Amino acid sequence: MKKADVRYGMVIDLRRCIGCHSCSVACKSENDVPLSVYRSWVKVIEKGKYPNVSRSFLPSLCNNCEQPICVQNCPTKASYQREDGVVMVDPHRCIGCKYCIASCPYDVRFVNPIKRIVQKCYFCNHRVDAGIAPACVVTCLGRARIFGNLRDPKSEISHLLATNPVQVLKPEMATKPQVFYIGADLEAMDPMKGRE
Repeated sequence: MKKADVRYGMVIDLRRCIGCHSCSVACKSENDVPLSVYRSWVKVIEKGKYPNVSRSFLPSLCNNCEQPICVQNCPTKASYQREDGVVMVDPHRCIGCKYCIASCPYDVRFVNPIKRIVQKCYFCNHRVDAGIAPACVVTCLGRARIFGNLRDPKSEISHLLATNPVQVLKPEMATKPQVFYIGADLEAMDPMKGRE
């Protein structure tokens, strides 16, 4: 398959997510993420009053947008987009100015406190380039995360998108996120609700 025929994305099926945080732990382990920061985390929202209480989960990560505003606003061109759609940060060009952090409407970038450069989720590009799914996908106990080629109509991700209503975060920002949610709680998607 030619690179032009590949556009990576992820579906997170919240009907299957149990909020175990194994995706966050796998991400930190796979990518050597320092303790105080996250490339991926699970937002938890509790609703109701005892004894009628419920919890909703919203795994958050870089949306690897089709129209990434972070790439447009990076003054050193450290943020760039691969041909397959994955948004990257070149560690040799990043000066830690945080323009991309300020630009990102999803609050998914951070400054690595050790390397002092901006980092984020890259869909485990080193694994994907080797033909292996991202660490969070492999580790998900409920199989709530599905990763694949959005341009392949026979892929599992394309089938899910074709057969289920999906939501994206902040569609009004026109960045065209490539992380899609099935069964997301609208209250959990509210950016005013804090991440935990």
